[in-house]
Amino acid sequence: MLSNIGIPGLILILIIALIIFGPKKLPEIGSAVGKTLSEFKRTATSIIDEDEEGIDMVEKKQP
Repeated sequence: MLSNIGIPGLILILIIALIIFGPKKLPEIGSAVGKTLSEFKRTATSIIDEDEEGIDMVEKKQP
């Protein structure tokens, strides 16, 4: 989905965001989005790791 946007589309999105939120709020919003994505990635990785551990335990219990 994002591969269809291209550079001109990204520039347009940034200009619209700058107009809506202003230059003072934009860095704060970017930081919040970055922290949110980081937390999501960490949580998703944790869930995947727990799932793999559960599968490993089930495989070990089977004769």
